[in-house]
Amino acid sequence: MDFDIQRILSILPHRHPFVMIDRVTDLEPRKSATAIKCVTYNEPFFSGHFPGHPVFPGVMILEAMAQLSGVLAYASEPFDASKKVLYFLGIDKAKFRKPVIPGDRMEITVTVLQHRANIWKTEATAMVGDVVVATAELLAAITDRED
Repeated sequence: MDFDIQRILSILPHRHPFVMIDRVTDLEPRKSATAIKCVTYNEPFFSGHFPGHPVFPGVMILEAMAQLSGVLAYASEPFDASKKVLYFLGIDKAKFRKPVIPGDRMEITVTVLQHRANIWKTEATAMVGDVVVATAELLAAITDRED
């Protein structure tokens, strides 16, 4: 399965400038997904993180991992995105190993560790080339949207 940005936007509630994945390149429902994020200098946080030495914020890497987990959950058990939303609940074992900078093409992979009812636990890895830049375990839940 390959999801372009339009398909991603139909699943996730996020919009510019907070969409952190550009394309889902591989997806096996209930098992794993891979996406890319092309890091560009014109992203709004680079003017302050850090002036003269731009570094993609670690929290944004975690957000990209969480968004990909949401796409995987949706592809595994489709839900009406106008009535349900996937909320990020927690993170464990987050490690940042190398800075991500403008011009990098970050590849994010998430693998399902556990799925029960509406709760998803995933293991995530972010890489630039063949170098691991971050890892984490994420917890999320699909819940009803509040009006």
